[in-house]
Amino acid sequence: MKLETTIIKKAVFSPNIKTYILIVVSLLLLITIISIPILIIWFLGLGQYISKRYYENLECQLNNRHLEFKKGVLFRVEKTIPLENIQDLTFIENPLLKYLDLRILKIETAGQSNPKGSDMKLVGIVDAQEFKEAVLNQREVIQSRSKENSQSISTSEKTNILLEEIRDLLNEIKK
Repeated sequence: MKLETTIIKKAVFSPNIKTYILIVVSLLLLITIISIPILIIWFLGLGQYISKRYYENLECQLNNRHLEFKKGVLFRVEKTIPLENIQDLTFIENPLLKYLDLRILKIETAGQSNPKGSDMKLVGIVDAQEFKEAVLNQREVIQSRSKENSQSISTSEKTNILLEEIRDLLNEIKK
């Protein structure tokens, strides 16, 4: 029995991500003095090509039960996080992100397997606040459903216990 998943919201990414990737990688190459020759190749076209391909491969969508994220140029990464496991959604800004009008939405889950402290970082979502609210609202819907199910189970268990007691009393009267 497979439950259908419906897409609630698809994230749209800002094209400024391409510039952000170009600058961040350039700074990393500049810091490591040995890789300065690679920096020249990076600016001659490799950086624009890789950042464009990365932007084209970005995809994030909120389903009724989980959050799916896909990214990568040479190596594709696909992550799926169940909404009931999400513990915290955090926005990150720095001067470069502000200049490019970008934000990072950091998603942390229960029982993180990632030693860096977050399971997913979404850079450059357009209307990131709206996307965050949609994730939180859907998580609340799932949590309220699970509470209702647990209450209905406990109610049915109570009913079973009561019926068993009635059966036992009828058997005693019968004897």
